[in-house]
Amino acid sequence: MPIVHHPFSYGVGPLEITGFGLAVLLGFVIGQIIGKRELARRGFDPEPVGDIVFAAVIGFLIGAKVYYAILVGDASALLSRGGFVFWGGLTGGVLAGLWMTWRKGMPLMRICDVGGIGIAAGYAVGRTGCFAVGDDYGRPWNSPFAVAFPEGAPPSTAANMQAEFGIPVPEGVAPEAVLGVHPTQLYETALGFLMFAILWRMRGHKHAEGWLFGVYLLLAGLERFAVEFLRAKDDRFFAGLTLAQVIALGMLAGGAVWMWARREKLPGLAL
Repeated sequence: MPIVHHPFSYGVGPLEITGFGLAVLLGFVIGQIIGKRELARRGFDPEPVGDIVFAAVIGFLIGAKVYYAILVGDASALLSRGGFVFWGGLTGGVLAGLWMTWRKGMPLMRICDVGGIGIAAGYAVGRTGCFAVGDDYGRPWNSPFAVAFPEGAPPSTAANMQAEFGIPVPEGVAPEAVLGVHPTQLYETALGFLMFAILWRMRGHKHAEGWLFGVYLLLAGLERFAVEFLRAKDDRFFAGLTLAQVIALGMLAGGAVWMWARREKLPGLAL
């Protein structure tokens, strides 16, 4: 029997507090704490990090919603409460953070070097929110460690597997049957923490500032490319790969090029 999941959601007066909202908030808080600590360790003023993270939050929310609206082909989705896509959020958050970095007159490569560590940590925390609300789960899995999402977004029923994700189910399974699936949100949380641990271990690198962000891009691309094979998805369009996997391959290539471009140590660099 699979583990049965119930969403984390509580009403406080007219407000509804969800696990997703809390996880995203904590993810940015963790990223800000790590960014400030790392800049201070390197001997630089950490105060601008707060403004950069605030801009990244706004950019993340806008980017995630715009990307979702593009995917579903419905502009009204911009005004819906649900529907946030990580790739859009990452792109929007990074662009907004870089814009604030420029506004504050901070060295771009320095912030990138520190930012990769914070993003990885925030990602690990933020992905727990997807599990909390029963979103972004995986393909059907016959295992004691599988998780059933009867109140997921959408519920992991046999009918939804076929209609929403194009995943066939065995004959004789009732459409309303709730299936156990891979808890890919937890896989991503674990891999996100592993990315953070690797980047944290490498933060004293001897390359030019910014090199570590290339490592983040490489690790993030590998993580998403691997997990997508287990995700319940309906956007496999190129050689059996999902859109997210194609983007992940781009991140892998971009990360490798970035690392190569920043491979030399600059004079006076002290990490």
